[in-house]
Amino acid sequence: MIRYSTAPSEAFQCVWRHRTLLWQLIVRDVVGRYRGSVMGLLWSFLNPLLMLVVYTFVFRVVLAIKWPQIDRLSNVDFGIVLFAALIVHGLFAECVTRAPTLIVNNPNFVKKVVFPLELLSWTVLGTALFHALVSITVLVGALLVVNHYINWTILLLPIVLAPLVLVIIGLSWFLAALGVFVRDIGQATGILSTALLFLSPAFFPVEIVPAPYRTAIYFNPLTLPIEQVRQVLIWGTMPDWYALGQWSGIGFLVSSTGFWWFQRARPGFADVL
Repeated sequence: MIRYSTAPSEAFQCVWRHRTLLWQLIVRDVVGRYRGSVMGLLWSFLNPLLMLVVYTFVFRVVLAIKWPQIDRLSNVDFGIVLFAALIVHGLFAECVTRAPTLIVNNPNFVKKVVFPLELLSWTVLGTALFHALVSITVLVGALLVVNHYINWTILLLPIVLAPLVLVIIGLSWFLAALGVFVRDIGQATGILSTALLFLSPAFFPVEIVPAPYRTAIYFNPLTLPIEQVRQVLIWGTMPDWYALGQWSGIGFLVSSTGFWWFQRARPGFADVL
């Protein structure tokens, strides 16, 4: 039986070693999603823009939800606050919901060719990061229209998102391997992703949550990234470095554990598929 390396360093060395292949896979995945549509890649810009308008109308105009950080929110202002959270959730949800079927949908990569299967999770993450970047571009454009400037703290956005990326890739490896043996996991991830969205401070500020439940909100893996992204992107303040350090440690642990599980389960993929 072939034994695959479970070293945490291998999880990232494979990206550099197969960087050309990974880039081709990401491009194919992104382009393939819009192939056949009239506007093609333009939809990657239109989708987040339409989401921004719809969510702003529903949660600001219809439901009239207030946000304490700003005394007087215009409709567009609230849309920006909300949209920042949706970018974080979209990055997380796209990877987690696709992960359980990554291996199942590519049996030829397992049985007929020698292929670095760990790249499949990186491919989905790369696609999700592309869509997140497009959405961030739309958001920055909205900030320029409303405020006529952007905060320099936007430069810290990659640092703020890095721990979340580690968590996502770790969960993706874990779910990709688990999905080979437990096919129902794909149904559960969709429900879980939606639940995490509505139990995060995406649609409401943490301050309005009753004190007994406020701690539980912070166990949501989306809570801290959402708040940190808003701090550097919208409020123009420094992130909570202590919390970010803790979150980075958790991210490294999740990514290492997920990769270990994937590599240990990998020899059994061919038998099941």
